[in-house]
Amino acid sequence: MTTKNGTTAGEICPAEQLLKQLSGKWKPQLFRLAMEGPLRFNTLLREMEGVNKQSLSTALHELEEQGLLDKAVIREKPLHIEYRLSEKGTGLVPIFLQLENMLT
Repeated sequence: MTTKNGTTAGEICPAEQLLKQLSGKWKPQLFRLAMEGPLRFNTLLREMEGVNKQSLSTALHELEEQGLLDKAVIREKPLHIEYRLSEKGTGLVPIFLQLENMLT
């Protein structure tokens, strides 16, 4: 069965997929912060009010699995990990900003 928008019943439309990828308590905020520059775990723990290690780790991992963030091990002392927008994530920035502008 085909719906009015051309997708088959049971298929997820691309817009719905994007919204699901960025849904959750912390993922929109993490995506927004990543737009400003690289993210470091401990810095995020200090700056994001109410987040705990487990929730932050899960949200970062999910964004990385979805291809929106790249994880890089920085081999300088002290050794640390940075998360940056991936190419796919960077491509979503205009859409994300447009969604933000619609709500203001």
